[in-house]
Amino acid sequence: MSSTRVTQAGATRTCPHCRAVILESSSVCPSCRHHLRFDPAAKHGRPTQTALGLEGTIRHPQGAAPWEYAVVVAIRNAKGEEVARQVVGVGALQSGDERTVSLSVEVFLPGAGGGANPTS
Repeated sequence: MSSTRVTQAGATRTCPHCRAVILESSSVCPSCRHHLRFDPAAKHGRPTQTALGLEGTIRHPQGAAPWEYAVVVAIRNAKGEEVARQVVGVGALQSGDERTVSLSVEVFLPGAGGGANPTS
């Protein structure tokens, strides 16, 4: 008898630790990285594949007036319609400051434990 619950792909729930909206199939919260349930097949919440990885650095010039910034993530469907938009961070850069922003899109197969390749 298996204790593995079958979930519908894309179903969500709230992480009890950080209150982030996460996939119901997650064994580890991708936001706070807390373990949510024992799953011997899961590889510590590792994604099946990282479909997109982006990183950029903002450098504020020496002697210039302060800048403010907002990091905004928007998701669009195939028709170009915005399905989600969220501000994930805001702040200010003083003269000589630097910030690096990283974005990754991690792809999972529900119930696969993070081991299979979704493109195969």
